[in-house]
Amino acid sequence: MKCYYDLHIHSCLSPCGDNDMTPYNLVGMSKIKGLDIIALTDHNTAKNCPAAIKVGNELGITVVPGMEICTAEEIHMVCLFSNLDAALQFDEKVHTLIPPIKNKSAIFGQQLIMDHEDNIKGEEEYLLINAAQISLIEAVKLVREYNGACFPAHIDKSSFSVLSQLGEIPSECEFTTAEIYDTSKTDGLLNQHAVLNSMRLIHNSDAHYLENIKEPYEYFDLDECTPKALINFLNSKK
Repeated sequence: MKCYYDLHIHSCLSPCGDNDMTPYNLVGMSKIKGLDIIALTDHNTAKNCPAAIKVGNELGITVVPGMEICTAEEIHMVCLFSNLDAALQFDEKVHTLIPPIKNKSAIFGQQLIMDHEDNIKGEEEYLLINAAQISLIEAVKLVREYNGACFPAHIDKSSFSVLSQLGEIPSECEFTTAEIYDTSKTDGLLNQHAVLNSMRLIHNSDAHYLENIKEPYEYFDLDECTPKALINFLNSKK
């Protein structure tokens, strides 16, 4: 079945996410736009996933629990999980790996944890945009220990991407999927990096504002529109 997707969305828990990116608002906007499956991927945390999943259940849109981890090399990688328990266990592990530097909300923005009705439950104390003390390769292994799927984020960007930081995609990661932010750069990247020709290239919004959530242009052909089916698809070879 066709599942129109956006697998890289931030909520108001990410310090760079707009405060209007509440769980209810972002899921509701995704529904309005006609998406079938989305992933909530805040920086180094999954703590707003429970609320977003509950809203998704109410509105009839699949919400995949996830995270955009920042590795020790300052590489952003999207991590997705087939169930909430696995995502929250991964969250607990990553929380021990981020530097215990307190967020300065006046500078970096608030980091709001919310329930499914957009009531504020609290704020994350540690600044979430710092690099976690885990390498890219070890982060990939950790995601797979929790039976998740992961892919390097916005590989075409000049910062916080695997290509900007390492110049190549390590073969040890065995990625089957990669994210390109600006699709006009696809042909150039394929010519420069042969490994990408064997990978599934996808486009997500990396939305930090409601208006930036993706339109329903691209879809996956999944057995069913569920997190588990998506994880199996992303982990399969192209």
